[in-house]
Amino acid sequence: MINFILILVYVLIGYSIKNLSVVPANLAHYLNKFVIYLSLPAMILLQIPKLDFTSGALVPVAVSWSVMGLSALLVFFVSKYLAFSKEITGSLMLVAVLTNSSFLGIPVITAYFGDAALPYIVIYDQLGTFLALATYGTVIAAYYSAKSAVSLKIILYKIVVFPPFVTLVVAMFLRDVTFLPVMNDIFTFLAATIVPFALVAVGLQMQFKLPKEEVKAFTFALLVKLIFAPVVALVMCTLFGWEGLSAQVSIMEAGMSSMITAAAMASFVGLAPRLSNAIVGYGIVLSFMSTFILYQIIT
Repeated sequence: MINFILILVYVLIGYSIKNLSVVPANLAHYLNKFVIYLSLPAMILLQIPKLDFTSGALVPVAVSWSVMGLSALLVFFVSKYLAFSKEITGSLMLVAVLTNSSFLGIPVITAYFGDAALPYIVIYDQLGTFLALATYGTVIAAYYSAKSAVSLKIILYKIVVFPPFVTLVVAMFLRDVTFLPVMNDIFTFLAATIVPFALVAVGLQMQFKLPKEEVKAFTFALLVKLIFAPVVALVMCTLFGWEGLSAQVSIMEAGMSSMITAAAMASFVGLAPRLSNAIVGYGIVLSFMSTFILYQIIT
């Protein structure tokens, strides 16, 4: 319950202070920059070396990547059909695809299934959405933020200099390395700033009224994230005969709202910041109701 309250508090703080004269007009940009350059890399260094790639991770990993893959394809083709701008398409490819599998997923799912669900939540988050954020997210941010003609060379350059991806590569070689206690404390402190900084930035950029050209994209993103994604997970588990807690947790995770850090990434590279943050902010509130309905369906 405390996480629910904190989510609302952080967003409200950002929304409440955005019109104060003492608050810099570009504060949200600097908060997102801090998250991308320091907070997220610290989280990667803490979590990636701990990953245990075992066969027990099959269901959450398969569901998470399948849901993200199909969501990305749907977003791509519908964005083309509806003639969304490159900026809006890039935003949707991040916030309508990547899910809030940890900060929102942990309290919501454990509230329904108890602590026994935690291992499956961690697997879904770490081997699924978290890895996707550092890899898929980097590629999307690099491609859609390019202002001129995009070449493979430009995309590769943006990827190899993007802090989360660089840190991910480094972290892969640190599986047997033990950080000094002081380094571990620093990384832990920085990683803990992801949620408050990103959510305050969400609040700073939130508007109750979106421009007419963004309403359609906003509605579509919420439908993908809160309805299409969990339906894909449910159908997939049914088709493959996956049952039990691992399947239930995977379906619930697929139905969480958009990843907070995805909005931070979209905002940082200039992919429709107002729209990205509106999808995250409103999605969090709506997901409380949608996940309750989803729980009734799968139990």
